[in-house]
Order: sequence, then structure tokens, then C-alpha cells
Amino acid sequence: MDQVFAPWRIEWVERDPEEDAIDGCPFCVLPERDDDRASRIVARSERAFVLLNNYPYNPGHVMVIPRVHEGEFPALDDATLLDHARMKQRTMRALDEALDPNGLNAGMNLGGSAAGGSIDDHLHTHIVPRWEGDTNFMPVISDTKVIVEALEDTWERLRDAFAGQEGARVGDDDEAVRIAFE
Repeated sequence: MDQVFAPWRIEWVERDPEEDAIDGCPFCVLPERDDDRASRIVARSERAFVLLNNYPYNPGHVMVIPRVHEGEFPALDDATLLDHARMKQRTMRALDEALDPNGLNAGMNLGGSAAGGSIDDHLHTHIVPRWEGDTNFMPVISDTKVIVEALEDTWERLRDAFAGQEGARVGDDDEAVRIAFE
């Protein structure tokens, strides 16, 4: 029998589903909560925020999400487009600083469920760090992906990387870094 050891998953197994339930769009609800660390938000700007993906393809898989609830990219106003683009740029820098990947994949699932996204009415950009050889035999022969770092550890590393950027404002240990664009 093959085994994959992932002790950090016990938090997910033992969680209270009622406590984690989100009523409404998670991309609208999560930034309104008081605990950025628990919500996995690592950085915020005026019109966007950066959220760790709960089911990452690789360590550091994040989503850059406009605050406005909108599923159509052409419907975003210019200020939101610019803020979203700048947050993607800052996120790429933070990922490079925190995780030193060999490359990044960035993309959006647009056009509803046919595009493959599970949340299709609030657009967001996925940014996935990539390393040479990060696809190994596990996904190829056993349909299993091994994630080598716990989300809490990735949150710490990315928050520290955002905190070191120009214009960053750091609050208490559980708050996302605030990014101000000039």
C-alpha cells in the first residue's frame, strides 16, 4: 500500500464545517472577516487582495482578487483594472522573494463553468509558482499531487515578502500586509 504523509491535513479533517461555512461569495465574505491569517489573505490594496488557494497546485498558489463582485473582465473600471494588475505584479515579486520558483503560471478562468473555475461570478487571477521537475510520478501514475509545504507556513513566507516591499504597511501578526499604490 502506498502512503502519503501529510500531517497538516488533520486541521482540515477535524475542523467544524459549520464554523468554516461561508454564506455568500467567499471572495466577498473573506476580506470582511477580522482575521486575515485565518482567511489566508496575505496582502491587500485599495481594490484587490491576495488569497492563498486552499487547494493549491503548488506551494504559494495564490489568487489576486478584485474587491468588486464581478464575473466579467470587460466590466471592471479602469481604477480596479490598474489596482488588480499592480497587485499581480507585487504578488509575483513576493513569490520570487519568498519561494524562489523557477517560473510562474498566471491565468484566469473566464466564461463560467466551461472555463473550469469553481467560482465563476467573481473573477480572480491564479498565480502558481513552478519549479523545474515539480511534476513527478505521483500525479502521472496515481492521480495524486504532493504539496510540500503547509498553507500556514506559506502564508508566513509570503506575508514577510510583501512586508518588505515599498509602500507596504504591516499591522499585527495576523493581519495582511497593506499595499498602497502611488
